[in-house]
Amino acid sequence: MRDDPRSHGLWELSAPPAPPTQPLEGRIAVDVAIVGGGFTGLSAALHLAEGRTSVAILEGVEIGFGGSGRNVGLVNAGMWVMPDDLPGELGDRYGSALLDLLGAAPAAVFDLVERHGIACEPERRGTLHCAVGKKGLAELQERARQWQARGAPVRLLDAEETAAKVGTRAYAGALLDARAGTIQPLAYARGLAGAAIKAGARIHTGSPVVAVIDAGTHWRLDTPHGRVEAAQVIVATNAYTSAVWPEIRTELVHLPYFNMATAPLSDNLRRSILPERQGAWDTREVLSSFRFDQAGRLVFGSVGALRGTGLPIHRGWGRRALARLFPQLAGVSFETEWYGEIGMTVNNLPRFHRLGRNVVSFSGYNGRGIAPGTVFGRCLAQLVAGAIGEDALPLPVTDPVAAPRRRLKEAFYEAGAQLAHLTDARF
Repeated sequence: MRDDPRSHGLWELSAPPAPPTQPLEGRIAVDVAIVGGGFTGLSAALHLAEGRTSVAILEGVEIGFGGSGRNVGLVNAGMWVMPDDLPGELGDRYGSALLDLLGAAPAAVFDLVERHGIACEPERRGTLHCAVGKKGLAELQERARQWQARGAPVRLLDAEETAAKVGTRAYAGALLDARAGTIQPLAYARGLAGAAIKAGARIHTGSPVVAVIDAGTHWRLDTPHGRVEAAQVIVATNAYTSAVWPEIRTELVHLPYFNMATAPLSDNLRRSILPERQGAWDTREVLSSFRFDQAGRLVFGSVGALRGTGLPIHRGWGRRALARLFPQLAGVSFETEWYGEIGMTVNNLPRFHRLGRNVVSFSGYNGRGIAPGTVFGRCLAQLVAGAIGEDALPLPVTDPVAAPRRRLKEAFYEAGAQLAHLTDARF
């Protein structure tokens, strides 16, 4: 996209074509306008259109241009925060509601994929959270205990079981979550867009919103060549928020994350790594993730931005780390590379905002965009359509609060990831 091979890498090369869309020209009127064509906005549009609400998405670039089309593709349940900590952060009511919603969120994703025939390489075989050392294992033991107390189908694997499922003895154990899986994220976004259009939604790409005006009876959203008038607005821009409602962006600290993918591996090599095709990531602070795509490419990623001095540092680390984890891949090169930005909140939990009269937003997915974005989009559709009230949402309404020392933290994350990968002698 935008002639940048590092924006979406493998996902753009392997995804089915996006449904045909055009920039907005002229004036249209709909019940609901959605700003942003990622998982949240597309899910909201699909559910609204299926309920016969007229809806239009205004996307500044292309479908899935932001984090939705750049991530690893892990469809995980829950958030980074430990399950028992959510009631303490949000209160019992919201904490329990959010746990229930996000625990079932992967099932909602795979249901949409099946129901709409979305070609996005779905693998519903669980994910593996891999423990690095005793500290990592203790973290996963506690996480397993908390999820199992809620009846979740998670299981803690010992080092031998982990080695058999991952293909390396680098980890002290792993948490297998049977609710989860993997997809091709850009293909999923494009599939949601196609389903939404088929249901009656309008999607205008290349249509950044440059101005918004509350006209009293409706909102006016201006693009370079058009205008949408709508009674209600959903803002679904998250970490890629730019011109309008910038307070969302200032609440989020950008954490860069990159992925690199090999060429398709031989059958022998594939059988020696993640033989059951779970997606995996580890407990390091500067974490690593890895998974296969449908063609047998190993997608390997970590924290960092592939730009400036970070480009050679992260490339070099990727080659070393891959060979240390899986010695049989020594000498295997990466065919594609890409990176994006994760929107982090101060407590690693998402936010629900009312940004104006009849303007609502979920944001702050903290690296868990696929499943939460899908179900939060559904929640927003139900809210603006009047099917549920605000009291049925899984989060309280809050005002956006600028993250303290945001720019300093962003610089620290990018430089810190470079330092960690430059000096990491293990993997």
